[in-house]
Amino acid sequence: MTPDDIDGFYAKRADLNLEDYIELDFEFECVGDPREAAAHLCSEQSTAQWHRVGIDEDFRPRFAAKVLELSAEPRSGFSIAVECAVRGQVHACRATIAHPHGNFGPRFPNLLSAVCGEGVFFAPGIPLIRLQDIRFPDSFLAAFPGPQFGIAGLRQRLQAFDRPIFFGVIKPNIGLPAAPFAELGYQSWLGGLDIAKDDEMLADIPWCPLEERAAALGEARRRAEQETGVPKIYLANITDEVDRLVELHDMAVAKGANALMINTMPVGLSGVRMLRKHATVPLIAHFPFIASFSRLAGYGIHSRVITRLQRMAGYDVVIMPGFGPRMMTPEQEVLDCVRACLEPMGPIKPCLPVPGGSDNALTLEGVYRKVGSADFGFVPGRGVFSHPMGPAGGAASIRQAWDAISKGIPVADYAKDHPELRAAFEAFGKR
Repeated sequence: MTPDDIDGFYAKRADLNLEDYIELDFEFECVGDPREAAAHLCSEQSTAQWHRVGIDEDFRPRFAAKVLELSAEPRSGFSIAVECAVRGQVHACRATIAHPHGNFGPRFPNLLSAVCGEGVFFAPGIPLIRLQDIRFPDSFLAAFPGPQFGIAGLRQRLQAFDRPIFFGVIKPNIGLPAAPFAELGYQSWLGGLDIAKDDEMLADIPWCPLEERAAALGEARRRAEQETGVPKIYLANITDEVDRLVELHDMAVAKGANALMINTMPVGLSGVRMLRKHATVPLIAHFPFIASFSRLAGYGIHSRVITRLQRMAGYDVVIMPGFGPRMMTPEQEVLDCVRACLEPMGPIKPCLPVPGGSDNALTLEGVYRKVGSADFGFVPGRGVFSHPMGPAGGAASIRQAWDAISKGIPVADYAKDHPELRAAFEAFGKR
């Protein structure tokens, strides 16, 4: 690129109508001039060739992505070995880019093709790049449904206020037919869970068909509601081919499921957005496939980007990789995703963040302190269903832990007079 070519991909915020642009925060490592590399990054994801040969025209003023901010520091080499990278002086860069959303419109497939596609991950001289964040103007967000119920609606349905929402992943997650699977859910509701859920791996399969499972869990849920006097939710996993989502929604809800889970990235954001238009119950996201492009700090896509997009698509709840070594996700990244669920986002309602991974009654206080409020979901699996006193005891231990936290009593002290919580210490405290 000539200096004039490069300049055409730079702008100041004051010179743009920011309602016409989304903003993208990138970190990348490049070979050569960082200013030219950032210009290539803008060009490749938007205009590429910006005029016809022999014609006096320039499509960049309207259609080009533009660098708003750029910083660069030289380094001795790439942070991750890249076999096919060109050789030369390496710079570690941070850039904020304004991309005109009129290029693709409010469509998830086209948005992702532009900001996470060939133009970004194959930009000349940039073998390592990570999309760290994405921000949208209110006018763009207005085209997306967002959560139908959101946190407030979910709390109202459960009559659960001023505390976390307590989920439980029914275990064994694969292998049980519908009747014994439903009995485990029933026991966990009696013990105090708000939501008993299918595992993300449990699909509509012959040995536990979704229709049969939803009917059994729906009946168990209604019995638990009668016995406890409080609302409960059975969360059914309807992850499947996109052309089955509406069918499975209707069948699961008719049989007794009153919330539905979809594995977002395998199904696709566009499929979720379609289902949101039809849905009559809360929709809950699960995170399979996310780590494949978010785990490395120097490459891919930060998971909060996907969290924001899931909220836009219409999820009321986003289950995400949580705290601790099991999930291999930095604590700050988990908190970034939690904030992406809760912070203001134009007309889009907040959704409930559920940071999960190997939790039990002993980890509840740590999650609460890190999140900084009670607006989160807590989703143990074995912490409830491998409890020595069974699912009812496991669920009770979670509720007892929260009672201790809310009363300002050390959880270990509270356990002395509460056998279910004491058993949780005995079972899980040694790990």
